[in-house]
Amino acid sequence: MTTSNMRRAGLASGAVLALAFGAAACGSNNKSSGGGGGGKIAFLLPESKTARYESQDRPLFTKKVKELCSGCEIVYSNADQDAAKQQQQAEAALTKGVKVLVLDPVDAASAGAIVARAKQSKVPVVSYDRLITNADIDYYVQFDSRKVGKLQGQSLADKLKQDGKATGPIVMINGAPTDNNAKLFKSGASTTLTAAGVKIAKQYDTPDWSADKAQNEMQQAITAVGQTGFNGVLAANDGVGGGAIAAMKGAGIDPKTRPTTGQDAELAAIQRILTGEQYMTVYKPVKPLADTAAEIAVKLAKGQTVPASLTPTKEDNGTKQVPTSTHDIVAVTKANVKDTVIKDGFWTAQQVCTGAYAAACRTAGIS
Repeated sequence: MTTSNMRRAGLASGAVLALAFGAAACGSNNKSSGGGGGGKIAFLLPESKTARYESQDRPLFTKKVKELCSGCEIVYSNADQDAAKQQQQAEAALTKGVKVLVLDPVDAASAGAIVARAKQSKVPVVSYDRLITNADIDYYVQFDSRKVGKLQGQSLADKLKQDGKATGPIVMINGAPTDNNAKLFKSGASTTLTAAGVKIAKQYDTPDWSADKAQNEMQQAITAVGQTGFNGVLAANDGVGGGAIAAMKGAGIDPKTRPTTGQDAELAAIQRILTGEQYMTVYKPVKPLADTAAEIAVKLAKGQTVPASLTPTKEDNGTKQVPTSTHDIVAVTKANVKDTVIKDGFWTAQQVCTGAYAAACRTAGIS
């Protein structure tokens, strides 16, 4: 069969499979038109509770792939924080004939089974945002997770010192124990807090990165140590930070008096920062991350060599030294919202400065 006939046959079978796959994918498939000599690329994200995945990662990755390869088709799925569902979605994508898996794992360890299955089909795997551990992955595109934790810890330690409460104590609300990145955030933050002499009154690991569960954990902490038994909150991301802030409000504690960290620069978190309810977040510019992953994926889909310049470092995942691309992060407080997330267009002033937040935006020089 000629290359053109094979491509027509692949597209025809892909159309049939797409109809059968529908509901199981728990997402939508985006097909671009035109040539470009590409193929199918699977983009599998772990959950939607973290707002950036649907609002940033998915559209940015899709846009870059289409720019680089008009003939490439994206098979997209979101696992809704269900590792078994993600494995089913990966299996379905492989059945559809994808040429590469770009995978952000729900569970860093169990995702090894997905990698093994992909290898059986000779499909390369790009670990996206979260490192898949103890598996033969091909590439890794990341933000430096240890640095995220260190940035959170240092920001909180500096604020506590500024407030005359240098030793805390604090409550620490960590991320999901199944997420390897959460372990790295925790390690980086703990090391920095210990070095600064900040004491931890209570500490929790939050299943599924659930804001509701984080709110319950914070309620437990307040019950255990009392309303005056902590002076800050190290929250691993904006979702769990929002849960902790809700618990404080419910207990009659003004969150403005207890600096709380976060991560991901979610819209609600930026608004909380402007009003003083949340102290800081870690802004991770998603575009460079998604663009790099798309560049690698397109090269692999076309059977081309991935330039070493795209992955200049290595990350040990327990099985191998994985070629890695690491991207910068920024601590965001009220003082630099305008010069970071607004300036970059991550969020527009119109999105941030709605009704109740208009006055706070004006105070921060955002219009």
